[in-house]
Amino acid sequence: MTLAVVDMHTGGEPLRIVTSGYPAIPKGTILEKRAYVRDNLDHLRKLLIFEPRGHYDMYGALLVEPDLPGADLAVLFMHNEGYSTMCGHAIIALGRYAVDEGLVEKQEPVTTVKIEAPCGLVVASVEVKGGKAGAVSFESVPAFLFARDQQIDLHGFGSIGFDVAYGGAFYALADCRQFGLEFGRNRVRDFVDAATALTERLKADFQLSHPDHSDLAFLYGTILTDGKDAFSGEATKNVCVFAEAEVDRSPTGSGVTARLAAMHAKGEIGIGQTRTFESIAGSRFSGSVARTAKTGPHEAIIARVGGRAYYSGRAEFIVELDDELGQGFLLR
Repeated sequence: MTLAVVDMHTGGEPLRIVTSGYPAIPKGTILEKRAYVRDNLDHLRKLLIFEPRGHYDMYGALLVEPDLPGADLAVLFMHNEGYSTMCGHAIIALGRYAVDEGLVEKQEPVTTVKIEAPCGLVVASVEVKGGKAGAVSFESVPAFLFARDQQIDLHGFGSIGFDVAYGGAFYALADCRQFGLEFGRNRVRDFVDAATALTERLKADFQLSHPDHSDLAFLYGTILTDGKDAFSGEATKNVCVFAEAEVDRSPTGSGVTARLAAMHAKGEIGIGQTRTFESIAGSRFSGSVARTAKTGPHEAIIARVGGRAYYSGRAEFIVELDDELGQGFLLR
């Protein structure tokens, strides 16, 4: 067996794009394709994402045939726990990749790439100058604040306030200072422990729903912020801990979208205003509210999130028959 990939990163967060080696995926909706890959081909995710070829925080993308009219391509996202519904850093990387690989017709100064994700259609705009693809921004699916100003007693931390917002995936949003944490002072491990504690508690006790499909109604992770939500020219910092305690090196595209939805619902940012969001690694995304929307009973927004992606390599992976660890493993 041979699996070929192109590796990219967006703001430090890796993306491993599968270019060959997967069997054909049966026709169906994007969520049906996601379920099929999860139930029948999960051993390939482990080969790509887990050690010795990947690592605990690796992220992957499998391109599949779109079923939405007008979509240029469709993608399934994969990580250390399974398969997500939206990934903004991957959309940014895939926008550039689609232009560079001729998956769409290249146009200057901007090439539009319509990408079908499990959460819906995401439209990416790729800047092109002199034939070279550069910065990428995307317009999100409808994003909304699901639960506002919630409070929970969290063992080891006391009473914690949080919001829950949807940006293609559901996130808990909490000010890191409630946990005694500060960006630039505490270790990444401290943020992981705090975020994971909140995620696990909410998964057990907090009920989510999404008006489009029950497969979208799960808590993907927790985003710890610096609490600087009110609009200003200053960058606001956050770290996203998602899936099986995976740490996003980028500001998290769907997480920025969720934060913008919460900020707009609270009157902290207006349409057309742009904030800068900084990750724990120091990389930055721009984020703004493009317009308002409606999804089911929820007042929503369409966010625009921008960043840059870069290539880091190409590889072919093999598995030898007598390699006992070759199917993939993780050290936690």
